[in-house]
Amino acid sequence: MAKSDYFPRPDGELLMWHDRFILNLASLKTQLGLSDEDIAGCGSDNKELHGKVAAANIAAAASHHATAEKQAYRNQLEDKVRALARRIKSHPSYTDALGNLLGIVGAEISTDLSDAKPILKAVDQTGGIVVLSFQKSKSDGINIYSQRDNDSEFLFLARDTLTRYVDNRPLLIAGKPELRRYTAVYVVKDVEVGQFSDELVVSCAP
Repeated sequence: MAKSDYFPRPDGELLMWHDRFILNLASLKTQLGLSDEDIAGCGSDNKELHGKVAAANIAAAASHHATAEKQAYRNQLEDKVRALARRIKSHPSYTDALGNLLGIVGAEISTDLSDAKPILKAVDQTGGIVVLSFQKSKSDGINIYSQRDNDSEFLFLARDTLTRYVDNRPLLIAGKPELRRYTAVYVVKDVEVGQFSDELVVSCAP
């Protein structure tokens, strides 16, 4: 019967596996004809592995923190800019020409969604929380579908009538990273229209 690969892929599992490997390896040194150099080399590799994984985890945490801070500031900036743009547009001297010069006039949106597809964006907030965003165009919203490691196909996740959806499902295995796949389609009067979005893959960190 075929056997699966013994070498773990997730970092956490690899650390535990390698700790056990070198512990038992040392006790079997004579029986397996291993040298002191073999044992010492494995010990050095283990120490290096622990250091690299720890450094990567610290860097990942810092990156997620910086991304969250950046996104929060972007939201604040958007609120301020939109408030100022509303004041400008209400001024008697305002014209669309001035609005175009300032870049505060949106492009014309086609009302035909028969061939349109949403564009999904995502930010991983760690711990299983993923923030999805999209543009509604002329739709009433989107139906969001998702697939995780234990799903054989995409499953309906939610209907969102705003432009931001928070997927706060817990990780399938606490503390273990997982991949989530998302796709979505526009909805008008409770009917799905247009094409499904391109598949979006998000790596969820613990």
